[in-house]
Amino acid sequence: MTVPTRVEAASLLLSLDPPPWQVRHARAVAEVAGWLAARIEGNGIAVDRRLVESAALLHDADKSLPPDDPARGLPHGEGSAAWLERRGHPELRRAVTHHPVTRLADGEAYRRWAAFASREERIVAYADKRASQRLESMDARFAGWARRHPDKWSAEERRTVRSRADRLEADVCRAAAVRPEEVRRLAWTGDALLAAGARR
Repeated sequence: MTVPTRVEAASLLLSLDPPPWQVRHARAVAEVAGWLAARIEGNGIAVDRRLVESAALLHDADKSLPPDDPARGLPHGEGSAAWLERRGHPELRRAVTHHPVTRLADGEAYRRWAAFASREERIVAYADKRASQRLESMDARFAGWARRHPDKWSAEERRTVRSRADRLEADVCRAAAVRPEEVRRLAWTGDALLAAGARR
């Protein structure tokens, strides 16, 4: 039971034949997460960078599963985790399961997660809040969700979710010793995907 390397994670992603938009999103999230993990480690805080990068690259795997895959029927995040577990990577389960923004809406589940989430889980969840097809602010990301899902939450629920996301941002950026506007991407996914593609 080992955390996938960068190339192994890229191979898993490519095995799903994801659409280009999903690859761009996975790359953006993985590179933001990789940058944050490197900064946090550089500040003397222990973090499993390989787990962060692999989980971030594969967090949306369930969006490309074939219709007959049993993980397709699970909630988003849980489906990705179940698929990865079947492929021998249960160590990615928590970071992948808890990344969706919808997790911030469930009060009791959110409180448990906020109390016990690992540093790695927090980094992956935050990176997903900062990257769509590219790195962007949380304001832009939340505006995009509001446009695509105008009836998802009430105004009060939206405020609650955003407040919790802001707390997550403050926690991760404090560990990385950066302001949110200083967050960047660590360019690693292009080489990993090229190497993975050459193995196919």
